[in-house]
Amino acid sequence: MKKAIDVQAAVAIASLEAIAAKTQGTFGVGGVMLDSFGTVLQSVHNNVIRHGLIHDPTAHGERQLIDWYYAEAAKGRALPPSHEITIVTSLDPCCMCAGAILAGGFHVVVAANDCNAGVNHEGDASFTALPEALREQARGTFSYPAVLGTSSYARQQRGAAPPPFFIGKTIAEPTQALCSLVFEATTESVIGLFNVDPPRASLLDPATLPGDDVIVRALKRACPDALTYRCEPGRPDAGLAPYLEHAVRRDRAQGGNGDAVVLLDAFGNLLLCCHGRRGKSAIRTAFMECTRAYAQLRYKLMDGLEAARQDEVRRYLGHPKDATLVLARAPDETALDVMNLGAYGSTMEGPLPARNPAQLQFVLPPRDEAALARLCAGLPPLYRDVIGIHPTQVADAGLVAALAAGAAAT
Repeated sequence: MKKAIDVQAAVAIASLEAIAAKTQGTFGVGGVMLDSFGTVLQSVHNNVIRHGLIHDPTAHGERQLIDWYYAEAAKGRALPPSHEITIVTSLDPCCMCAGAILAGGFHVVVAANDCNAGVNHEGDASFTALPEALREQARGTFSYPAVLGTSSYARQQRGAAPPPFFIGKTIAEPTQALCSLVFEATTESVIGLFNVDPPRASLLDPATLPGDDVIVRALKRACPDALTYRCEPGRPDAGLAPYLEHAVRRDRAQGGNGDAVVLLDAFGNLLLCCHGRRGKSAIRTAFMECTRAYAQLRYKLMDGLEAARQDEVRRYLGHPKDATLVLARAPDETALDVMNLGAYGSTMEGPLPARNPAQLQFVLPPRDEAALARLCAGLPPLYRDVIGIHPTQVADAGLVAALAAGAAAT
């Protein structure tokens, strides 16, 4: 089996994956997973975009590698425990990937910096983007090896030392530059693909479609309860409680802690109601399942169609920016909640519409409102300043009371 016993060799593999990602038309980022002997277990590149369409906003390299690890283990493959696994990535992990890495207990070696969305966006490995309780773990497991040289790509070693199986512990300056430039070359065009959907005024109500329409059938396959609940746009009410309660029970049965997420479209229709699948992967939370399911629903309907037909799908199934995401419970300061907020940011990839300020809502309140506010205020610039992540509680007291009563009964 192939081995990478030098940091430079491992980063070179990740950089080749990043080039493949650029060729595909998605974010130019790649990664490789190694065991404690430097054996290459898997390598992968970003897959957010396929065929010029959003395929999966969570398909960053690190997240894919972690889900691959859990899927292989579930098949019975003998793999080392996660604390003996190292992910080498061509770009600093975003909040979604950093949360997934921390939740799983993996080590990570990072090449290029990302001052916009990277968990180490300040570059000093202080990890102020993370809650205080997670910073020490990050300092002990996130490595930013030295890059020798005199250009702007050179840097000193930061964070944890590279894992001991690496003989060479530095990155060559040209390789570091390649990792950075490949990502920079793709950012503008990929983010542009998140902004091709029609404006809210041009959206059409999927509830007006006949039951045998291809869009309705696809919705029903993804969620049998689709289009069976409707509320005033952006204002979920107590009628949503039974859907959330059912998903909460399913989440617990799948190894979760009672998470559930509902996606309501711009007309107030329920499109998806999702629970987590953490019995299959420790990072398959309800939010990850929901945002991925909606993106892939749209992708499968649009892939291969001419532009006019794709536009029709987009008009009935608008971008999540114009929808309302309802969480059963508020985010906390756990690694999984950092991951979920990061995945929300990766789903938006830009400012929220002014007409939809309460796009992300929760039912059950946080244990510490001040802690949630600090978490959001401390996120990297993309999430804090561009998107402006600020979850708010639903306004309907009946919905809160109903879900609280259900939670107390379990």
